Amino acid sequence: MDVMKEFKNKAKQSKKTIVLPEGYEPRMINALPQIKKENLADIILLGEEAKIKGIANKEGVSLDGVNIINPEKSELKEEFADIFYDLRKHKGITKEDALDRIIDPLYFGILLVHTEKADGMVAGSINATGDVLRPALQIVKTKDDISVVSGAMIMDVPETEYGHDGIFIFADVAVNPNPDANQLAEIAVSSAETAKLLPGLDPEVAMLSFSTKGSAKHELADKVIEATEIAQKLNPELSVDGEMQADAALVPEVGKKKSPDSKVAGNANVLVFPDLQAGNIGYKLVQRLAKADAIGPILQGMAKPVNDLSRGCSVEDIVNVVAITAAQAQNL
Repeated sequence: MDVMKEFKNKAKQSKKTIVLPEGYEPRMINALPQIKKENLADIILLGEEAKIKGIANKEGVSLDGVNIINPEKSELKEEFADIFYDLRKHKGITKEDALDRIIDPLYFGILLVHTEKADGMVAGSINATGDVLRPALQIVKTKDDISVVSGAMIMDVPETEYGHDGIFIFADVAVNPNPDANQLAEIAVSSAETAKLLPGLDPEVAMLSFSTKGSAKHELADKVIEATEIAQKLNPELSVDGEMQADAALVPEVGKKKSPDSKVAGNANVLVFPDLQAGNIGYKLVQRLAKADAIGPILQGMAKPVNDLSRGCSVEDIVNVVAITAAQAQNL
């Protein structure tokens, strides 16, 4: 299963508009020809048109078909300032503050998504995750039934009999350092949804721990047990089980021995880690040692698609995340 090919095919089925607020970043500009060639999305680039065109000329990139908006001069500025003021006046923000804030491309980009003038946003090539998430959480916010944003990685592991032909969702690998039981349960529900909507898996969700079904007694394992119970209540139809060690989750023989009554044990394709340390370490070990493709992180739990790039991202990474964001937007 070529995961990125699947995402790109899905993006092409109903082309969406994706805003790239980091309009002066050469990698963003260099991603545009590939996005256009593969017909993945219509693009809005934010920034001063003359400056963007100067960078594009230097890079030898055509901007044909790209919509360039300068937040400082846009006719949308007053409308967006009013919207932001209404959303944040309870926090003491003034209309003047709102006008200053929304000319920040990250805020302007999110407001384009919020007002459905764009279907999703991709940023992070020159901005920290916190700076990308802040306007998203203030304006677009989380889904009605989810209070926590998390980061999932799609792992494509070659030559393995585990998971769904080697395809897994790992979460949370990017956002929450130490989620409590309620947050961990929501991460499980969000990750299952990501598994269904993006790679098209029938999710089997394992809540990972150093203990399987009471084999060890510790408050850290207790958190995972509680999270599993909460996740089952949040979505009674979800196939989720825990607490479970990684081998019990993945290997059928081990799963049968350690948790014989579990449908998930030995069949897991969605792995929910107990904290960010475990999740981040786990995906990077699999990526390097198993030579797996790690696609993401994909932000999940947002009401509308917003995705955060690594500041070390490549042009190919940008193209891929635009395709993923466009695919996410088709499910709203």
